[in-house]
Amino acid sequence: MKALTKHLHWILAAVFGLWFLSTLRPKSDAGIKANEFGRLPVLLNGRIQPWDSVARNSLLQIREKQAFSYELRNEKGEVTYKTNLTGLQWLMEVMFTPDAADARPVFRIDHPDVKGLMGLSIEEKHFAWKELEPNWQKFYAQATNSARIESSLRTPYDQGLLKLLNAAKVYLNIKASVTSPQIREPLEDLVSFLKSIEPGRAAAIAQQAGKKDYDEAALNTLVGHLGTYDMMANLSTVLVVPPHHSEREGDNWTGMGATLMDMARGEKLHDSVKFYAAMASNFRSGNAEKFNSALADYQALLGKDFVKEAKKGRMEAFFNQMEPFYKSNIFYVTALLLGLLFWIVPSEWARRSAFWLIMLGLVIHTAGLVFRMVLEGRPPVTNLYSSAIFIGWGSVILGLMLERFYKDAIGIVVASFIGFVTLVVAHNLSLGGDTMEMMRAVLDTNFWLATHVVIVTLGYAATFVAGFLAIIFVFRGFFSRGLTEGTRKGLNRMTYAILCFATLFSFVGTVLGGIWADQSWGRFWGWDPKENGALMIVLWNALILHARWGGLVKERGLAVLAISGNIVTAWSWFGTNMLGIGLHSYGFTDSGFMWLSFFIISQALIILVGLLPLRLWASFQKTALAAPKASGKVKAGMA
Repeated sequence: MKALTKHLHWILAAVFGLWFLSTLRPKSDAGIKANEFGRLPVLLNGRIQPWDSVARNSLLQIREKQAFSYELRNEKGEVTYKTNLTGLQWLMEVMFTPDAADARPVFRIDHPDVKGLMGLSIEEKHFAWKELEPNWQKFYAQATNSARIESSLRTPYDQGLLKLLNAAKVYLNIKASVTSPQIREPLEDLVSFLKSIEPGRAAAIAQQAGKKDYDEAALNTLVGHLGTYDMMANLSTVLVVPPHHSEREGDNWTGMGATLMDMARGEKLHDSVKFYAAMASNFRSGNAEKFNSALADYQALLGKDFVKEAKKGRMEAFFNQMEPFYKSNIFYVTALLLGLLFWIVPSEWARRSAFWLIMLGLVIHTAGLVFRMVLEGRPPVTNLYSSAIFIGWGSVILGLMLERFYKDAIGIVVASFIGFVTLVVAHNLSLGGDTMEMMRAVLDTNFWLATHVVIVTLGYAATFVAGFLAIIFVFRGFFSRGLTEGTRKGLNRMTYAILCFATLFSFVGTVLGGIWADQSWGRFWGWDPKENGALMIVLWNALILHARWGGLVKERGLAVLAISGNIVTAWSWFGTNMLGIGLHSYGFTDSGFMWLSFFIISQALIILVGLLPLRLWASFQKTALAAPKASGKVKAGMA
């Protein structure tokens, strides 16, 4: 038994590592090769990405999940119907068999008044497009009015309307990206359109010339096709048709609807249009062999003329399958539980197991960061989503460094908890859509993204680590007897060391930001909310260090001030964006205000607990009763 316990941390690490590796195996397709289709590149949000990314990001915005699952139960609670679709399967259904997709309850609606406006059941949460259509005009009028209201003045009802409006736009965008619900047989429709172009154009010219004997039927056929394609062009922003080989350098991809309309003006037919029409028709008929044949032909075309785009599509689809941040979070949560177990029942195997699980999680986390950098061609921090991932990454490294020195599971709990929370924050930020979209022009400078943004974000991470160390100090001291003298001093040294690191990085990062602003906007400092937030972090960390150096605070005072630093940093990170003003107001999210408020309130309550008299702290009650004089000395050192 002792031998097993001695090597248990290696066994756990091996099991988790093998599990992760097993998830990287290529998924096999039975019948229609959906996963191969998911690797095809398209142009959306200013960047090349695979259909798989379009599917995942779209479903996140509509349903807040990357997959579709649904079940029906009878009055007895028994499951009578159940279906599970990957995001990609759902996307192909929306594009190629829209009638079936319209019946899927995929739209998530939370606000009861929005449900009431649409005539929907208040008890249900998910609804199908066909349930929304009857009252869509009334809804659209209300949502349009809400869009005119300034964002800071919108009520939860307004936000619910706009959320559903965005979801509907995403859904209709996908629906019109390759074909249209009005087209019953895409390949036949394409052939009919190609045949109608010449006689239709001749009839149009004759009509404009005032001739009475023009072919009216030919003109009406062409106009009918163009009406459908014009609707597709207006609804969809997914650019699925690559440029002709002769125009390759322009990289000017076009949408399917716009491409078909251009053909009526004399443009050359692109082979991709035929392949997509064939895939759509054969998907509808369920002919897997012909679908896969058209898919293979299109892949061959991409492999010949669009090698770079095809490679990026495959890489990003693999990254999506890898899910590095979701899977590393599983490692962090398991390590957190083992770290807390070590505090309750000190067992070295639990601490070692937690340490190596965090190490594995960090490797996966790092791989995800590097993979994103390669896909974007950017440094690790480009928006709020990537900043959350990077702050978690930096915090995990700092926590592991602390654990290497102190070996008391404090570093483990810090690393795993902050890593877990920041990745949850990142997941919620991803609900807004594509997390690798094109950057604003003012931020499009890799040098400053790699210096100012990375350094100041490390300052954020270090300040949060110091604040969480302080929370451990308060929790273990007030709620348990685990804050021994050794633990107390160790936590104090850790907090102080991390605060020194945070002060240095936040100061240097802020100065570098001023230099960047001077180059971009012609001024070093403009009292922009984000700039003020960065300065607040520098000043607050400097205040804590000077208070400690001057003897104004001791161990407990340092902890309380460090927890206050969490509030300052959270406001600087998120709050300034939520103001909706200033040159740095990127990535605003309405729902974030509630969570930011909750976080600030929770930190304020912990600060209040930290300020309670030491006689109320569980770790000092026994000492106070047994030796009042000694207790007085402890209080002096804890002030």
